[in-house]
Amino acid sequence: MFESEVPVDHILEAIDALHEKYSNDDFSFALENIAEGYQFLTKPAYQASISILLRQQSHKRLSIAQLETLSIIAYKQPVTKTEIEHIRGVNCDYSIQKLLEKELVTIKGKSDSVGRPLLYGTSEKFMEYFGINSLVDLPQPKDFSQEENQIGEEKA
Repeated sequence: MFESEVPVDHILEAIDALHEKYSNDDFSFALENIAEGYQFLTKPAYQASISILLRQQSHKRLSIAQLETLSIIAYKQPVTKTEIEHIRGVNCDYSIQKLLEKELVTIKGKSDSVGRPLLYGTSEKFMEYFGINSLVDLPQPKDFSQEENQIGEEKA
């Protein structure tokens, strides 16, 4: 069809112009850089109203078990169900099934170990759901530690 090349700087200028235009308070959505691409997303001020309107609030929520399972998959991928269950200490069939249904997790292949169990990893939808561009953007364990004095600890 059209086989002319568009210079990258023209594309970046157009993206900047769109970002500038939709950051104005006249719009309920803005252009955001997510999952190595761009999406129009509802601005936080309108999010609650739209969730109620579309009745998606309950569809988006993840249970604690699903969040724990998803966290293990995100940080340890590719990972087998047995490895996930070893870390969590409980059966994860239901959580993995729900995460697959929500398309936050995908099957990445099969392990070379005995029985060739499935390997799980995160999907592009996972990146969109959590608003990150790369797995490198996930919080690191050091981000969770509090350097301030905690209850029961003496000040240094």
